[in-house]
Amino acid sequence: MTKRKSGGGGPARAVRPDAPRRRERWRRRCAPWTFAGPAAALLALFFAYPLLAGFYQSFTADRDGVTTWVGLAQYRRMMEDPVFWAALRNTGLILLVQVPVMIGLALLLAFGLNQSWLRLRSGLRIAYFLPAVTMLVAYSVVFRVLLKTDGGLVNQMLGAVGLPSVDWLNGPGWARLALIGSITWRWTGYNAVILLAGLQSIGREQYEAAAIDGAGPVTTFVRVVMPQLRPVILFCSVTSTIGTLQLFDENYVLTGGGPGNATTTPVLYLYKVGFEQLDFGYAAAISWVVVAVIGLISYAQFRFLGKEKSR
Repeated sequence: MTKRKSGGGGPARAVRPDAPRRRERWRRRCAPWTFAGPAAALLALFFAYPLLAGFYQSFTADRDGVTTWVGLAQYRRMMEDPVFWAALRNTGLILLVQVPVMIGLALLLAFGLNQSWLRLRSGLRIAYFLPAVTMLVAYSVVFRVLLKTDGGLVNQMLGAVGLPSVDWLNGPGWARLALIGSITWRWTGYNAVILLAGLQSIGREQYEAAAIDGAGPVTTFVRVVMPQLRPVILFCSVTSTIGTLQLFDENYVLTGGGPGNATTTPVLYLYKVGFEQLDFGYAAAISWVVVAVIGLISYAQFRFLGKEKSR
């Protein structure tokens, strides 16, 4: 049934009774896009477009100032590039050593900060978290000064106890160790605070129930704490792994990737290829391989560390 609006002597206009409801439905459909639209447009402009443009660029090469489609040539070149493989090996070595050490130290620190008898707990938590908010370049410069071969504070301390000086930044092994130490110093407190939040989410009654059942500290840790802390450890492991695979500032400032590419990482290498050699096609191909490696490792961590035990 329709109503007719009269007046003015003109022909009456039919008004559909469900028109207000249709307008309301249309407003409800449009409202989310009205609010999310600008953010989606910015995301597409500054994230999706560069991502797709970089992917296209990885199949091109600049020859005599002309961008030419070369197919998979950049990826084949990467497979035969010894510097790229050295960068991957360096990152894998740092990843295997630094991440487990850092997570272990962060776990011990979190247990210490969770003790009720500890005084000045709030101040200690802030103190351990402070390195995480320090500027990357600033703390790298500080470590470079501390680790100087001549006159560095670390070598002065070694000399005070009768040990010889160490050429921290110019020997391949020592340079890697210095890099691992600096990263561990910066991120251990950050992960400890996250693990501490996980520990505090475990109810005290669960510890009391374990004690009533006769469980000792080790059994309580294995049977009560670890199962509930596993998602937090997984989060710390995944974010630390991604951060290590994206390592750039520390080794750029501390060692510049040397000596002899001993501390070169894929991100530092693609920076040199792209912005020093202006070989943007090859740099784009390296960046996509880094993305693929990060995705595969993150998937493996979720697959094996995040898997719930069958009950």
